[in-house]
Amino acid sequence: MSVEPRSNFLRTQIQADLESARVSALVTRFPPEPNGYLHLGHAKSISVNFGLAEQFGGHCHLRFDDTNPEKESQEFIDSIQEDVRWLGYQWQGEVRYASAYFNQLYEWAMYLIDQRLAYVCDLSAEEARDYRGTLTEPGRNSPFRERSVDESRDLFARMRQGEFAEGARVLRAKIDMGAANMNLRDPILYRIRHASHHQTGTEWPIYPTYDFAHGQEDAIEGITHSICTLEFEDHRPLYEWFVEHLPVPHTPRQIEFARLNTSYTITSKRKLKQLVDEEVVIGWDDPRLPTIAGLRRRGYPAAAIRHFCEEVGTSRSDSTADVAMLESAVRDHLNQSAPRRMCVMKPLRVTLTNLPDTLLLDVRNHPADLDFGSRQLSMGAELFIDQDDFREEANKHFKRLVLGKRVRLRGGLVIEADRCDKDAEGEVTQVFARCVTSVPGADPEDGLKPKGVIHWVSADEAVPATIRRYDRLFGVPEPAREQDLMAAVNPHSLIVIDTAMIEPGLVNATPEAGVSV
Repeated sequence: MSVEPRSNFLRTQIQADLESARVSALVTRFPPEPNGYLHLGHAKSISVNFGLAEQFGGHCHLRFDDTNPEKESQEFIDSIQEDVRWLGYQWQGEVRYASAYFNQLYEWAMYLIDQRLAYVCDLSAEEARDYRGTLTEPGRNSPFRERSVDESRDLFARMRQGEFAEGARVLRAKIDMGAANMNLRDPILYRIRHASHHQTGTEWPIYPTYDFAHGQEDAIEGITHSICTLEFEDHRPLYEWFVEHLPVPHTPRQIEFARLNTSYTITSKRKLKQLVDEEVVIGWDDPRLPTIAGLRRRGYPAAAIRHFCEEVGTSRSDSTADVAMLESAVRDHLNQSAPRRMCVMKPLRVTLTNLPDTLLLDVRNHPADLDFGSRQLSMGAELFIDQDDFREEANKHFKRLVLGKRVRLRGGLVIEADRCDKDAEGEVTQVFARCVTSVPGADPEDGLKPKGVIHWVSADEAVPATIRRYDRLFGVPEPAREQDLMAAVNPHSLIVIDTAMIEPGLVNATPEAGVSV
């Protein structure tokens, strides 16, 4: 399954920048924070950033925004790298980290102090919120805003040395407390954090904020286009202010697009973590979660996810895609690419009363594509079909096995059900049928063709298996809007079936084999 890249505003703007020689080559980046597993929304961002680099012959960097050590871990770093590779992309050069630029960012913070564009502020978090103002009222200058350069330099250096407690002081930019855009109201550049960092250990007791760090990181790496989602649009003036007022080696351009939202899904890391922590799901890679690791475990092919991301399009308008589009993309991809195998969920024994010898069948691995080849299956007098594929009586719309009616065993013979045994509760326990044909694939000589085809497994060779059937985790289209998230969880999102029987070839099947049952 492949999709030609569609024209969109990002591609149009990048094409214009290249044609006008504003940039000579495209360099993008994917900068996740390693505080959780990537989800479907990240898959969209990955496909945009890496896809644009591929289309225009450029490069895409993988950079971890690791400026918040309390919430980050090596586990998340490893999982993110695996997800990007699995989706079919490769970053340019080595993996990059915001923490690798901490020395440079610290020097640039000192530069802003020297330019009287930053100051150390002693307001508490609560006081700072009060001074900041509201959407309709301007903020007020901090009483520490006019601190001298020497005093701010000294205090910031001592913050760097770990002299002060967390929350005691911050470094803030001096911009405009009356700005309509609240992101410009003297934003915080550095906070004190006495926490061990997964890359730098205890070297740094202060950490830059994302707003201060990411524009300069883009500039250091020579990023030409910083492609962000729309929630960063109001942060762009701040991004550009830092780039303009610092001696950075390069000027990136930030462009925003609408993030991917899908129905019946949540992508908030906080809420995903809640589901994991409260054991509603079994880890970040639970197949019911929209994490890339979860989708991979569920059997969703990477190509189908990329196809879906392209199909939903890239725009500046927020919208919600129907998750059925993703499910359809998965089915279409598997229908074309997956070899087939048979599995019976609820086994019902069938005895073929007139089959004297075991047949060795050559069964196609794909019903419509001979290139998939075939496999050999044994069909003896005893086999299993699914309980749902048999009825004693049924109307004409039921195309499976009915007493007195015929059906074709997939890849095998045509059979007709004669009678059945029941237990004390009236449940059918065994069906007795006879073979109407003797050659696999042939039609009955009397001209009465079967109405349907059902799957089966040999009773002698079938292997017991436990099957986990996954449904949507939430039973409402917009779970993020629910006041009680847990009440929206679908109680039937996971059904474990421990009675299944599978054909022998499935025993060693792997997700990479793309086998479909």
